[in-house]
Amino acid sequence: MNARGVVFVHSSPTAVCPHVEWAISGVLSTRVSLQWTAQPAVNGQLRAECTWNGPVGSGGALAGALRAWPMLRFEVTEEPSPGVDGERFCHVPALGLWRGRTSANGDIVVGEDQLRALLEQVPAGQVPGRVHELLGSAWDDELESFRPAGDGAPITWLHQVG
Repeated sequence: MNARGVVFVHSSPTAVCPHVEWAISGVLSTRVSLQWTAQPAVNGQLRAECTWNGPVGSGGALAGALRAWPMLRFEVTEEPSPGVDGERFCHVPALGLWRGRTSANGDIVVGEDQLRALLEQVPAGQVPGRVHELLGSAWDDELESFRPAGDGAPITWLHQVG
């Protein structure tokens, strides 16, 4: 079964850009050449984005491959497929990698078991902070200033071969 999604590389040093392309190429088994543009939020950094098609679980594989470069800021989405939840992965250098399940409209979904465990294991005063962790709020806060650079930027379309 195939899935699709988007990779947003919000900031990358110039020297790392070819490695990002190789990592994405390796996961999707197709040659990738991204259109890099300047990232105005950080002087000297570049940004790129691409849509992808591949087997279910490719979003996680892409995020795993990109986290090899801890200086990257990126997001990877995988849209829901029949019988499979969608996912969003966010990475920022100061926080590392975060993963959340997503609904059909892209909202973060927190499961019943996660909420029950949180209520049973966390003191009441810490619940709001833990809910923000489950929602990836700190990652969203860190990435927000990098996202507007993508408005109107070129997008690369990728399709897995074979």
